[in-house]
Amino acid sequence: MDLLTANDAPGQYPASWYAATATPPPENPPARGELACDVCVIGGGFTGLSSALHLAERGYDVILLDAHRAGFGASGRNGGQVGTGQRLHQDELEKMLGHDHARALWNISLESVALVRDLIARHAPDAGWTPGIISADHRRRYVAESHAYADHLAQHYGYDQITPLDAAAMHAHVGSPAYHGGLLDMGSGHTHPLRLAFGLSRACAAAGVRMHDLSRVTNIADGQTATVTTDSGATIRARHVILGCNGYLGRLDRQTAARVMPINNYIIATEPLDDSTARGLIRDGHAVADSKFVINYFRLSEDNRMLFGGGESYGYRFPSDIIKLVRKPMLDIFPQLRDARIDYAWGGTLGITMNRMPHFARPGRNILSLSGYSGHGVAMATLAGQIGAEAIAGQAEKFDVMARVPSPRFPGGAALRSPLLVLAMLWFSLRDKL
Repeated sequence: MDLLTANDAPGQYPASWYAATATPPPENPPARGELACDVCVIGGGFTGLSSALHLAERGYDVILLDAHRAGFGASGRNGGQVGTGQRLHQDELEKMLGHDHARALWNISLESVALVRDLIARHAPDAGWTPGIISADHRRRYVAESHAYADHLAQHYGYDQITPLDAAAMHAHVGSPAYHGGLLDMGSGHTHPLRLAFGLSRACAAAGVRMHDLSRVTNIADGQTATVTTDSGATIRARHVILGCNGYLGRLDRQTAARVMPINNYIIATEPLDDSTARGLIRDGHAVADSKFVINYFRLSEDNRMLFGGGESYGYRFPSDIIKLVRKPMLDIFPQLRDARIDYAWGGTLGITMNRMPHFARPGRNILSLSGYSGHGVAMATLAGQIGAEAIAGQAEKFDVMARVPSPRFPGGAALRSPLLVLAMLWFSLRDKL
């Protein structure tokens, strides 16, 4: 299935709260004719925009191609949470990779949050930054483990930004009976992701990046000089190529396609709530993500809407009624919203890996592939772009730290991803109920 057009019209942003509250940059012309550059970046999400910006700031001649427009995909549709750490906990990474490698990954995660905050300040102040992410445990038996993890981070990594929450503290922060405790990480935060993407797009243009919308890449031929062709009638010859397509990669890189599976996720936005109601849901405006595998994540918008993400679907097409799908888990957590009007509902496609760690690879002599952020992409995808730019400039230490993380193939590779997705979602949905 062609995920670039399965659920969306070319170049048209979804009818999301984000799109309704962000001013897009000027449209860019499709790529045409014979072009040449130092680096051709494919994908206008956080990875591609960050790559292009950091390369241009280093003096490289960069062409950025997107099949739609900047921020069109998951980068402009997600929950806006910018979290510390990797998608796997540090103790899990220590067992998998050893303490030194795990510590390097932790340091990279802290750098990713710092980079997002810096880019917001420099290029997208309207995206805003609200500190604090709450990890909410939906089973009582998970609370002791969460608190032990906070102690582990304090003792072994010197990280003192996390406060353990017992049931009473959790209920004071989140007005729901669904959670039994958890953690509050004040080193993390949340932002308006589409405004951030638009700010990065404008910064790229100002830095001299040649940007082309509605320019879907159909083939990449590796060689001493790579050749990139598009459906808009362009042939681009580049010394280097960066693939930043994540869940929308398709078959451009079959090695990555066997390791990164696209899945869909959904968000709804309520009508604006009065201050008393809003603070009764999330007292201090922090973002929340719970402990379910099929995760629920939510936060309040700047105009007091509940932005609630959740619900699973089987297959790559969006469901016909996103509101019905997502409203159910929202009311499970916040039954007090049963009468709240839903003003927006949208879906998006992200990329996940078998072990939920990003997939960094060199699929060709002059090609870098950066993807598989597994729902942790606002921070890591943005830093991935900077890491890719550094690698092209000859500073590949961080790239190699990420690339050394094992990246298992999905059984059967890309050909069996869709039926595997159905089985996996059914299994994990069942597990969350146990």
